[in-house]
Amino acid sequence: MPEPDGAPSGRDDRSQRQRSDRASHPAKPRGGGAQGHGASGRDAPLYGALDLGTNNCRLLIARPAREGFRVVDSFSRIVRLGEGLSHTGRLDEAAMDRAYDALASCAERVVRKGLDSARLTAVATQACRQAENGAAFIERVRAGTGLRLRIIDPAEEARLSVEGCLNLFDPRAEAVLVIDVGGGSTELSWLRKQGREMKTVAWMSAPLGVVTLAERHPEPDDVVGPAGEVWYEAMVADMGAAIAAGGIVDADMRDLFGRGRGHMVGTSGAITSLAGIHLNLRRYQRDRIDGLWMTRKQCEAAADRLKALGPDGRAAEACIGPDRADLVLAGAAILEAVQRAWPCERVRVADRGLREGLLLQRMREDRKPRRRRRRGRQPAAAE
Repeated sequence: MPEPDGAPSGRDDRSQRQRSDRASHPAKPRGGGAQGHGASGRDAPLYGALDLGTNNCRLLIARPAREGFRVVDSFSRIVRLGEGLSHTGRLDEAAMDRAYDALASCAERVVRKGLDSARLTAVATQACRQAENGAAFIERVRAGTGLRLRIIDPAEEARLSVEGCLNLFDPRAEAVLVIDVGGGSTELSWLRKQGREMKTVAWMSAPLGVVTLAERHPEPDDVVGPAGEVWYEAMVADMGAAIAAGGIVDADMRDLFGRGRGHMVGTSGAITSLAGIHLNLRRYQRDRIDGLWMTRKQCEAAADRLKALGPDGRAAEACIGPDRADLVLAGAAILEAVQRAWPCERVRVADRGLREGLLLQRMREDRKPRRRRRRGRQPAAAE
């Protein structure tokens, strides 16, 4: 994929090159299960997926492969498109300029790699859904860069995130809860084993993400003291109320998680950052984070360490950086709220999600054989 979602921005080119090299010989499949028949390898056509979120702009370019796909190029930049949106209802001019510049860089990469624009799927999520001027910004991007972004609804966003994480599901599990923490919203998808496959049985979109939650609850000066604990608990409670408002109640499913027969999958920069803190990484290493299993206690311990670090300490962490230092605890609070609402001991960390889902969906669609028109006798002409 692009630069690690959990890594700080500002290292796009260097991290992208490192990840592209690793992706050409991945230790584990990138993005999904077997791709079936059709062209793969160097002769396979390029596909692209672009995701403009509330906080990040991400591009992934890949070729189909037998085990999923192999990354050719990637890009990720924190743009904070949704900054201030929860207060004004509109995209801020400076935020739009940041996002536009990142999208222009993506358009240049698409051209440089020779990606056919017909095989590029570009989407925008919560910020453009919510903003009064979201559609106008999408048109500005089209006119200026040639990129045609489609604003997707929460249901499609949740489905694509699940699609991108499928091969991280424990095959022995009877239930899985996928948590996609975005900048402006959080999508939750509950899956249950039916026969040999996992099927989505419920989903919801909470209108809180790391940007909106952090703006609603500004960090206090004394974050390591009692005020910091009150602040953090207020974020957990806010997200807990949003989950409760979703109305997803399934006693049988909850029992499966409680008895260790289900697990969570967490996909977001905030959750990959928690994993990096847990592993004490000096630099972001996707091959160690993507697919990592963490216990609930380990998640809580990583969050406690983030609180103790304070803003400056978090900014200095390699897996967080200054652009994410004020958001990562909001992400930890969102995960904590989900774990309290749906007690579960195991969380699998995913450095993958919506973009991977977009790629796999498009590659699968292109593999479907086209129906041939039957050749038969022409109807007799009317007498």
